[in-house]
Amino acid sequence: MTDPLPGAFAERMRARLGERFITTKAVCDQHAGAGMHLPALPPQGVAMAANIDDIVAVVQACRDFGVPIIPYGAGTSLECHVGAARGGVSLDLTGMQRVLRVSPEDQDCTVEAGVTRVALNEHLRHTGLFFPVDPGADATLGGMASTRASGTTTLRYGGMRENVLGLTVVTPDGAIVRTARRARKSAAGYDLTHIFVGAEGTLGVIADVTLKLHGTPEAISAAVCPFPSAAAATSTVIEAIQSGLPLARAEYLDAAAVAAVNATFKTDHALADTVFFEFHGSPNEVAECSERCRAIAQENGGGDFKWAVAEEERSALWRARHHAGLAIAASRPGTLPWSTDVCVPISRLAECIVATKHDLKAAPFPAAVLGHIGDGNFHVVLMVDTASRAEIEAAERFNDALVARAIDMDGTCTGEHGIGLGKREALVAELGAGVGLMRSIKRALDPKGLMNPDKIFALEG
Repeated sequence: MTDPLPGAFAERMRARLGERFITTKAVCDQHAGAGMHLPALPPQGVAMAANIDDIVAVVQACRDFGVPIIPYGAGTSLECHVGAARGGVSLDLTGMQRVLRVSPEDQDCTVEAGVTRVALNEHLRHTGLFFPVDPGADATLGGMASTRASGTTTLRYGGMRENVLGLTVVTPDGAIVRTARRARKSAAGYDLTHIFVGAEGTLGVIADVTLKLHGTPEAISAAVCPFPSAAAATSTVIEAIQSGLPLARAEYLDAAAVAAVNATFKTDHALADTVFFEFHGSPNEVAECSERCRAIAQENGGGDFKWAVAEEERSALWRARHHAGLAIAASRPGTLPWSTDVCVPISRLAECIVATKHDLKAAPFPAAVLGHIGDGNFHVVLMVDTASRAEIEAAERFNDALVARAIDMDGTCTGEHGIGLGKREALVAELGAGVGLMRSIKRALDPKGLMNPDKIFALEG
């Protein structure tokens, strides 16, 4: 049980924010940040920031009164990143929606933390540029930076790690820090930008993000191809990459995931291990790349390519892929989906997926496997009946075995979901003494332990 917010703190917040400081249960519950398998942890209050000065005021008040502060974006994270583990205030940044600057010549932009990726690309629509990182959900760009998001296009364009050029951050003592200038390369001191990218709000509050932009491809083509096995599907993608083919996306769905997509979106994909491909470039490049990829697929037993070339066809195709998790969830009504992810070197990917699917045969619940196989990252969605203790325990055992297998293969416990509350023990197994170094950084920057406490690792004391 956490202590109530100090009355003087609440008065200070209302004096600064007025009606944008909210303590009603309904709004606090909306900011509870539950993962699919983790408890809801609502804050005691929600502060709606409109600008960086609001952020500074809230951070300074939390510092003065010892109140935990949890930065909040769209709330789409899956490991309870934004749950209030020790109570406190959720700092909602969704009101900060300005695109501050676009530099077409430099192919970069600066946006406030609450701008979503879809809103940014709509703003860029007539510039010939776009921002490629696509985790599926329409997340805020501040949140995507904070969780080091990636997604379906990482194979060609990289994730947030590669596409964040700099940040403006409010530190736990209320200082405003710009982590980098706009030069594309720098050897100037510590890489402050990437200390905060992936820190999950534990070191400060991201106020704005400077992003690398990319030219809109002249031609885009997508295709779906069924395969006789997971090994054949992954081998095709690995061989295509090793052949130097510039694949833009290579997304794997097993037969269970395909069945769920077909049922939800009224598609008619073959019920088999399947890869969704996308190719970007000039018309000639796209034609050559897609033909070479089709030939490699055939050598591995792949079926015919089903093409989606028109924009509306491609949008429908990727909408179905992005919402495959929801489709899987709908396949067993009344249950709670638990989505987990790991990432391994691509040379071990087929082995890891085959072993994972073998484990699922013994599970007491249905499940599906899908993922970004071009970079070795895949997800497993478990359809768990939370009223069944046996199913919950089986899911925990499965998840532990999956993570241990990935780490044994020199992979990671999470390719893109992050640590939050859900994978703290796995992080220790993966990095060992490296977690101690993270703790030292945390103590140095946030000695009171107020910034999103207990995420990534449990606070001492």
